[in-house]
Amino acid sequence: MADVSRETTFRVRTAEDLADGAPTFDDDHHTPLARAAEHSVLARQGTRFRPALSRPERTRVFVVANQKGGVGKTTSTVNIAAALAQLGQRVLVVDLDPQGNASTALGVEHRRGVPSTYDALVDGVPLEEVASPSPEVDGLWVVPATIDLAGAEIELVSVVARESRLRKAVHGHPLVGGTDAGEERFDYVLIDCPPSLGLLTLNALVAGDEMLIPIQAEYYALEGLGQLLETVEMVKAHLNQQLDVSTILVTMYDARTRLAAGVAEEVREHFGERVLKTSIPRSVRVSEAPSYGQTVMTYDPGSPGALSYLEAAREIAIQGAAS
Repeated sequence: MADVSRETTFRVRTAEDLADGAPTFDDDHHTPLARAAEHSVLARQGTRFRPALSRPERTRVFVVANQKGGVGKTTSTVNIAAALAQLGQRVLVVDLDPQGNASTALGVEHRRGVPSTYDALVDGVPLEEVASPSPEVDGLWVVPATIDLAGAEIELVSVVARESRLRKAVHGHPLVGGTDAGEERFDYVLIDCPPSLGLLTLNALVAGDEMLIPIQAEYYALEGLGQLLETVEMVKAHLNQQLDVSTILVTMYDARTRLAAGVAEEVREHFGERVLKTSIPRSVRVSEAPSYGQTVMTYDPGSPGALSYLEAAREIAIQGAAS
C-alpha cells in the first residue's frame, strides 16, 4: 500500500496571492494547523506579497442595488470595498440605506446627529465633510447613513432636480475624477442602496456609471430582476445614459444543491461575461463579522467567504482595466 503523506492531502492556499509572488511553503514541514495560521497572517498582511493592481484612469462609481432584500447587497458592498482597499485601491463607500448596515460593518459611527448622507442629499453639505475613514481598513472611507435618511424621500419631493442630488454630491467631491483629481483620488466609489426602487435608489442610479447587482442563488432572486432592469433602462433613457450593468455577482452559493447550480447557470446564460466567475459561498463567518463592526476581510481573512470576495474584487478591477 502506497504511503500517502498528510502534506499532500491538506494544502491551504490563498486564492492566487500566494502563487503570485508570496513565499511558498512547499519545502517546509509545518503541521496543517501551523500552515493555516501562517495563511491567515498572509491574508491579513499579505498585500506586500500581492502584485499591485493598476489603478483605473478615473474613479469608477458603482451602484450596488437589488430591490429584493436578503441577497447580500450590503454584505457584498462592504466586503468588496474592503478587498479593493486591501489590493491597494482607494475606496469610498456611500451608505444610502437608512438602516446603516454598511456603516456598522465598516466600524463607522452612524447614530442620529452624526454627519451623514442625509446632510449631503437634503442640505447639500459637501461629501468630503461627511466622510470618515474606516478604522479597520487603510484606504477605505465611508459616508455613513443615519435613521434621518428614512425621511429624506419625503423632504426631497419638492426639491428641484431631486433625482440628481447624489450625483452632484459624488462628482463634486475633489477626489472623484480622473488624473486631474491627483494621486490621492478615489479609485472606486461604491453606493449601497436600500432594498427598494424609491427616490434614494433612483438618486444612486443617476449618480453611478456602473451597476453591480448581487443575485442570491435561489429562484425568488430572479423574479424581481426584470423589474430592476426595466428601471435601469428608464434611467438610462431619461436621466443617465452612462449607466451600465457591468457586474453581476452570485451570492449565497451552495455547491451542494442543484438549485444553486441551476440559478447560477441561468444567470450566466442571460448576462454572459458580466457575471463574475467567482461566486460567494454561504458562510457563517461572513454573517458574524458585522456584529464585531468588521467586514469578513478583517474578521476572518482566511475564510472561504473572505477569499471569494478578494477574488471578486480582483475580477472587478481587472475587467475594468481590460475595458
